[in-house]
Amino acid sequence: MQYPLPIAHLIDSYMKLPGIGEKTATRLAFYTLDMPQEDVEDFSQALEEVKENLHQCSICGNITEKDPCDICADSDRDQTTVMVVEQPKDVMAFEDMGEYDGLYHVLHGVLSPMDGVGPEEINIKSLITRLQKQDQVKEVILALNSTPEGESTAMYISKLIKPAGIKVTRLAAGLAVGSDIEYANSITLKRAVQGRTSL
Repeated sequence: MQYPLPIAHLIDSYMKLPGIGEKTATRLAFYTLDMPQEDVEDFSQALEEVKENLHQCSICGNITEKDPCDICADSDRDQTTVMVVEQPKDVMAFEDMGEYDGLYHVLHGVLSPMDGVGPEEINIKSLITRLQKQDQVKEVILALNSTPEGESTAMYISKLIKPAGIKVTRLAAGLAVGSDIEYANSITLKRAVQGRTSL
């Protein structure tokens, strides 16, 4: 059975979202059809506002309504440390934690030659330019995901930064809180041993 064109178009639109297959998209489309008109208009307006009012900070690449973003404009933050993350949502995660008070740099992806993503496709060049201009930066923390792409991106950035005499660190990786050693894989155990700390 073919759906009316507006529903079919809405299903196709929902399927463009990550992790949404045809069944879920169909469910969402029919749910949207049953929503009150006011809710549909609010939803539509929220989508438009995100695209119209948000842009990347010219300094760190984070999403913001104003340029520079609030974090880059905050002179009370530690200006000597820059944490490099993959996506804006990673900035939000660290800010929610409330333990880091330095600056950020958002790459908007990681190197992935198989997918055609090289250094020019992500926000690496602006990081290097930023570090050359801001000579007060003493440490760059590479807070990238522990995936093959994240690891290779971290190594690439580290090789670019180290000649400038800036300390480059990586987030500790290893056993998660509440996990059992017997179930951890060898890579996780290796990183746990390498990243051990004094008590």
